[in-house]
Amino acid sequence: MPGSSVKGVLEAALYVDDLDAAAGFYGGLLGLDEILRVDDRHVFFRCGATVLLCFIAAETRKPTDNPRLPVPPHGADGAGHVCLAMDAQALDACAARLEAAGVEIEADFTWPNGARSIYVRDPAGNSVEFSEPRLWGLEGAYG
Repeated sequence: MPGSSVKGVLEAALYVDDLDAAAGFYGGLLGLDEILRVDDRHVFFRCGATVLLCFIAAETRKPTDNPRLPVPPHGADGAGHVCLAMDAQALDACAARLEAAGVEIEADFTWPNGARSIYVRDPAGNSVEFSEPRLWGLEGAYG
């Protein structure tokens, strides 16, 4: 959309089946700061300048009973995807940490533009990619 005032992605949602497993993966293994948790519904993490939302899908499909937070029902079925930005040095450390934790690396390759990506699955089966921001020409966007 030409002339858009959209500044970026503020939050991204993944749907999980076990909040403790999600917290262990995203908070424990990846080191993201947990910022909010509602047991049996969701756990949220700070992810740089954005927020990663992990929801139990069935709970997000229930209409809210709080008129001050009229969030419409939503949710998804099946595995989702998220790509987390890292510089080249951090990618090496991340790959080593994932392997040491027994997380299978599904793919580790370099794109035609020179950016590297690593793909794994979180405990819910979501595809989690770690990539250099230059994959999309966003080198300066992440400091």
